[in-house]
Amino acid sequence: MVAFCGALSFFPCLSNPDRRSSFCLKLVLVMLHLTYVGILYGFDKELIQKTKQCPWYTAVYLLLLVATLAKYFVVCSSSPGYVLDAMRAMNETDASRNRETITSTQPASSKNGSVVITINRNQLEKNLLGSGTTSWEKLVMDMYPPGTSVRSVTCTYCNIVQPPRAKHCHDCDKCILQFDHHCVWLGSCVGQGNHCWFWWYLCSETAFSLWTGTLYIQYLISHVSKQWWSYAIVFLLLAVLSICLFFLILLFIFHSYLILTNQITYEVLRKRRIPYMRNIPEGVFPFSKGACRNSYEFCCARSSMYRMEPLPTALELEEKLRPYTYSDVLSCRCC
Repeated sequence: MVAFCGALSFFPCLSNPDRRSSFCLKLVLVMLHLTYVGILYGFDKELIQKTKQCPWYTAVYLLLLVATLAKYFVVCSSSPGYVLDAMRAMNETDASRNRETITSTQPASSKNGSVVITINRNQLEKNLLGSGTTSWEKLVMDMYPPGTSVRSVTCTYCNIVQPPRAKHCHDCDKCILQFDHHCVWLGSCVGQGNHCWFWWYLCSETAFSLWTGTLYIQYLISHVSKQWWSYAIVFLLLAVLSICLFFLILLFIFHSYLILTNQITYEVLRKRRIPYMRNIPEGVFPFSKGACRNSYEFCCARSSMYRMEPLPTALELEEKLRPYTYSDVLSCRCC
């Protein structure tokens, strides 16, 4: 116990129970990856022989492992996009603009050719804060249909006006822009700010797991003995391994589908409980701009972390309901 307390004194970040739990999860995930690789190279003599004959094979495999772990830590350290940070960023932008346009109402005095301007800084900051808050509310309310009350879109926990697709995470105790889900293994949310990195991590993790799973399957099949219990153990291990790989591939395909249609997991699973999604017809993706444009904006066109999307109008929904024709396909309407 004394040693544990001493370790916490050297690492103050671990004194928080939530951070300590997140740190332990990250450590477990890293150790799992290293254990899988260590068992293969420790017992599979055929793999060791193949490594000696083809060094590039092991080099590519280990490079994929490093890339997977690196992307994992990038996702963990990336901000998911907090609504409060977006509001503060807008307030600072408005404040800087107002500072440039504000002129002193007091007469300027000249001394040695220089102009001295006196401004009440406390009053200035008060005015800037008030105007910034009003601007944020106006910006957010313009994204909702006319007649929407501010109270209905204000978070009861953070007391912040939420833009469309934002949600309060009870684990992080913050409102997240384009909240997808809270990932236990990451120790944080997946939102607008880190969803792209999360998808790239899924790509690397899926490729690494498939490669590793294939090596394990080859090793188990080649070392099975003639006893019935050996067949049973190998069959059980292969079943567990196949289920894990299938789940991971399914997760990768699901998030790829979300990207192509510009959806988030929260909207798909809780559609009938989200007020702005209740009136959306089935089979209509309200925020989709076409598969190609959705993919481009998701991966390449992220000029700002705090990019908010307004709710579609009735005319836009009617256009999305219109079935595709041959001319639409030729004109790439679906893209």
